[in-house]
Amino acid sequence: MPSGDAQGLEEGFTSAGTAAVMAAACRQVGLDSESAELIRFGENALFRLSSHPVIVRIARSTDYLPSVRNEVQVSRWLYREGFPAARVLEDIEQPIVVDGCPVTFWHLIEEGDRKATYGELGGLLRDLHALQLPEGLELPPFTVFGRTDLRIKKVAEISEDDREFLRKRGRELRDRLAELRFESPQGPVHGDAHVQNLMVDRSGKVLLIDFEGFSFDHPEWDLMVTATEHHSLGWQTDEQYASFVGAYGRDLRDWHGYSTLRGIQEFQMTTWLMQNIGESQKVADEYARRIASLRDDDAPRNWQPG
Repeated sequence: MPSGDAQGLEEGFTSAGTAAVMAAACRQVGLDSESAELIRFGENALFRLSSHPVIVRIARSTDYLPSVRNEVQVSRWLYREGFPAARVLEDIEQPIVVDGCPVTFWHLIEEGDRKATYGELGGLLRDLHALQLPEGLELPPFTVFGRTDLRIKKVAEISEDDREFLRKRGRELRDRLAELRFESPQGPVHGDAHVQNLMVDRSGKVLLIDFEGFSFDHPEWDLMVTATEHHSLGWQTDEQYASFVGAYGRDLRDWHGYSTLRGIQEFQMTTWLMQNIGESQKVADEYARRIASLRDDDAPRNWQPG
């Protein structure tokens, strides 16, 4: 299979570059990519094919290959379990690598006329955390700091002062985490459990998507996302957060380790956005807002979803 530069498009991951990768990947597996539409550009690029009910997902480089392989395995496991989730195409050996970028192919989910609720998110996470892993499926531990070090090192558009601040903040958070003790049992963890990673199809069925962060670890890592979005950022109403807590059966803010996990989540959200600041002034402005508030723990987080 074509492999190209081992680092892929990591330093030049753009919508145009990923479109070329998508077209080459489709040719390799016999799919028509003409008039494909870019529908999301962030950690990955997602294209919707016009000639097939398929989503093509492109990761940044072969550095991401282990997590992409993990994602494919998880999708197939959840399908066997009957768990409502996104599905990879069954008849293609996945992932493939094109120009150093791992590529996967997914069944298109035809969206219905509503978005998933926070109560539905809490319920799906409750059910997910109760699943037992089958023999042969080995999930890694949750990568708490994920690709933050890689992002901080490689993003060229940030100042050296920002880069050094982020490195220092990462060290401080690692020290705080080392002192934290979890009391919950480990199990399957989604790893990026926000409501945008749910889709509602035309039949009204709620489906879990985006499995590259899937791991075997403590459920608190999934709960920290919505808890931070509500308590720190104010992105949900009190009623929405209450429905999430009611469906799951636990409010993470009652736990002594919440402040540490909140700090980690804010750090992750800032470095995630940072890697795309060259795409638009809007993204650059939002990054500036986030990094400024990270420098002041008491400052309000007037962040906008990115």
